[in-house]
Amino acid sequence: MDVAQLKTLIHVAELGSLSKAADRLRIAQPALSRQIRLLEKELGAVLFERHGRGMVITEIGREVLNHATRVMTELDAIRNVTSEESASFKGLVSIGTTPTVAEIVTVPLVKKIKEVHPQLSIRLSSAFTGHLLDWLQRGELELAVSYDPQPLRSLRIVPVMMENLLFVSAGGKGLRMDRPVPFAALAHEELVLPSLRHGLRGIMEECARQAGIQLRGSVEADSFGAMIDLVRNGVGSTALPLAPIHALVESGVLCAAPLIDPTPARKLVLAYPADRSVSAAARFVGDTFTEIAADLVARNIWVGHMIDPRKT
Repeated sequence: MDVAQLKTLIHVAELGSLSKAADRLRIAQPALSRQIRLLEKELGAVLFERHGRGMVITEIGREVLNHATRVMTELDAIRNVTSEESASFKGLVSIGTTPTVAEIVTVPLVKKIKEVHPQLSIRLSSAFTGHLLDWLQRGELELAVSYDPQPLRSLRIVPVMMENLLFVSAGGKGLRMDRPVPFAALAHEELVLPSLRHGLRGIMEECARQAGIQLRGSVEADSFGAMIDLVRNGVGSTALPLAPIHALVESGVLCAAPLIDPTPARKLVLAYPADRSVSAAARFVGDTFTEIAADLVARNIWVGHMIDPRKT
């Protein structure tokens, strides 16, 4: 039994397919199949049921999977303990963030990293959560900052904060941060929202269901920049976190107000790979991001509250 076999077990169980696991891991399918067969032979147990639609993990396979996940976590913890935390980091860390998060933290994050570890290079990518997690699982990223992904064995999720979404309109519309707006009031508003494939839209639709209304929207925009341009030009209103538009609200270009009954919110997390080691430099980047988020929350620039990962 070796680490490669445990890694294969985790991904095949998650995807239910050798071909999909081979594509993700960039390893030939016969090699993965052989690893599973050898693991089953060594353990003397059938870990997967094979059928035409893929592979389904057995009950004994689930027990083995639970242990495999813990083994990978412990191996990473050992590497982390023995890393030179005090050394000046070098090399490259690849981090991915969602577009709104990129607007908030790109500059302060890079500045802070360069202050502490000037020789550490950073590669930044911005995309929707689904793309970020796919890149992370393929080894193209070391760290992703995303919104509340589904729990997966191949990922280690660290909660950061709950982010509130605000009602946002063009400047002069009279919205104020000290005057909350009932969510039901959005029934009478023309809205600019992302498409249904975007997590923010799903949150808004669920809040509308709870408030007993239907959202009205004549324009869908999956680009953060496009949403802002449409709102500031009076095409409609939208829902966004405060942090990426804070300067525009302060200058009067946009105005914003909290939404209540219910309050739309989403969980922001750090996602690390659980099936391979995470460098001390990548952990430093994640910790630095969390520190920046906490500072912005404390100064009411990022509306929401921090989450203690020890209590989740």
